[in-house]
Amino acid sequence: MPVDEERKKAVAFGNAYHLLQSTYLVAPGSAIKTLADANAAGVRIAGAAGTATFRASNKASPKATHVEVAGVDAAVLLMKAGKIDCIALSRESLTGLLPEIPGAYIIDGGFLNSTTAIAVPNGKPEALAYVSQFIEEAKSGGLVRRRSTTSD
Repeated sequence: MPVDEERKKAVAFGNAYHLLQSTYLVAPGSAIKTLADANAAGVRIAGAAGTATFRASNKASPKATHVEVAGVDAAVLLMKAGKIDCIALSRESLTGLLPEIPGAYIIDGGFLNSTTAIAVPNGKPEALAYVSQFIEEAKSGGLVRRRSTTSD
């Protein structure tokens, strides 16, 4: 899962195995062109409830109105209906949404640069050591790269 301070309260993270950047998908025809443009009164930003990305979006764009949704599909429906201006999500995920919303575009830059790491409940040092070793072996052996570039 993405590493952030809120999650560290409940889980311990191993070494990172994936780098990610979160930014905004902007509705077709919008005047929003930059991250700064998204931080304005009247801008409506949807994000998935309880995610590191949505928490970071709230901090990065405090002047905007944030609309909490159950998931990506709900955000897409809101954008198609003209009820939001932006969707906050990882760049990789947003790229996959472009065909669903013709004319939408992704803002350059990001409001969250993070890592994804394996996590275990706090207080489980043996489990953390085990999964950390597994991740390091997967990275050094190329398994992580192979899996992240295939469609299965």
